Amino acid sequence: MTDSNTDIAVVSLAQPLDSIAAELGRSFEEYGFAVVRDHGIPQALIDRAETLAKQFFALPDTVKRAYHVPGGGGARGYTPFGTEKAKDAKVHDLKEFWHVGRELPEGHPLAEFMADNVWPEEIEGFRDTFSELYAAFETAGGRALEGIALHLGLDRDFFAPTVEDGNSVMRLLRYPPLEGEEAEGAIRAAAHGDINTITLLLGAEEAGLELLTRQGEWKAVAPPEGALVINVGDMLDRLTNGKLRSTTHRVVNPRGEAAYRARYSMPFFLHFRPDYVIETLPSCIDPEHPGKRPEPISSHEFLLQRLREINLA
Repeated sequence: MTDSNTDIAVVSLAQPLDSIAAELGRSFEEYGFAVVRDHGIPQALIDRAETLAKQFFALPDTVKRAYHVPGGGGARGYTPFGTEKAKDAKVHDLKEFWHVGRELPEGHPLAEFMADNVWPEEIEGFRDTFSELYAAFETAGGRALEGIALHLGLDRDFFAPTVEDGNSVMRLLRYPPLEGEEAEGAIRAAAHGDINTITLLLGAEEAGLELLTRQGEWKAVAPPEGALVINVGDMLDRLTNGKLRSTTHRVVNPRGEAAYRARYSMPFFLHFRPDYVIETLPSCIDPEHPGKRPEPISSHEFLLQRLREINLA
């Protein structure tokens, strides 16, 4: 079933993709966001991952910081509270996080672009659980990309080789609880756009995620329990010459009791292959203004450019 309206799309990935592609695409064109049900990631796996993430973040600060990788751009392991900041932001975001990336066999031609994962010894089952969740995210993301390809008039499998062995990253995220009256409505993650191809987010049921509409108004994203929020990243925006929007979004602290407790979420940043050249799709070039499109750039170079802007490289 597809909930078809003029708002953010809520679609089921269990439906035939050709029946939801238009609604999915409409939502990505207007808002840059869509909500996906029946995404195939088992709830038991999600629950287990959330439990282990909370166990890790509850460890003493000195233990967590032992897993910080200096000079690693935050790509693997732990990134302490107050490190990352949005592009052009004056202050750092109020969050700490852990990154899990792709593991490639020794000698793989793309191995130079992806560091080895770091795994905490203190949390039993951490590696197995998050390796399984990483794979499940990737499967769900691949199916979403098939729907996007259909919407763009491309072969259904167009994106498969572009993201194969891509530098995708799964983030375990904790926003610590805030104190005082100023906690209600405080900005936990400043307004930003995502760098990657698409982002899949678990844990957005807690109020606070907002996107900036074309009209310049902040709009809350409120998915049903267990659903994925998917948004377009800058790489896909660039590939489609802005047809699919990488929308500015932020995380604000909710009002009431929820303002004073920690917030947890798990975004999966799905990336193109590092050697994939992001060049405007022919169907997304305006025939009246053929030169109005971004210059081709490799996925890796674009990523490095953006990481420098957000204080992670």
